[in-house]
Amino acid sequence: QVQLVESGGGLVQAGGSLRLSCAVSGSIVSISTMGWYRQAPGKQRELVALITSGGSTNYADSVKGRFTISRDNAKNTVYLQMNSLKPEDTAVYYCNWHWAGLNYWGQGTQVTVSS
Repeated sequence: QVQLVESGGGLVQAGGSLRLSCAVSGSIVSISTMGWYRQAPGKQRELVALITSGGSTNYADSVKGRFTISRDNAKNTVYLQMNSLKPEDTAVYYCNWHWAGLNYWGQGTQVTVSS
């Protein structure tokens, strides 16, 4: 069973930064595609960023140039560095593990950006 635990969310003013962490147990992050998704109230969950087993990254247009996804294989952890945060980035952020048709999700961490 793969387990994902997110941390690092909180309240920040617009223009500020946060770093989210996703600690993975039961699998190895380096073999899987890891992603960060977010869901704002009344909206569908959307992809924010992902990193493949080969290290390729992909970002939603709304966060390009501001967010960076990275992976620490030694710590089996994936990060999302979020800079220049905007009120519209407010959402619950979820970590996702994907490999061979299997999907696992973390419990989510709240990010609130005040104007």
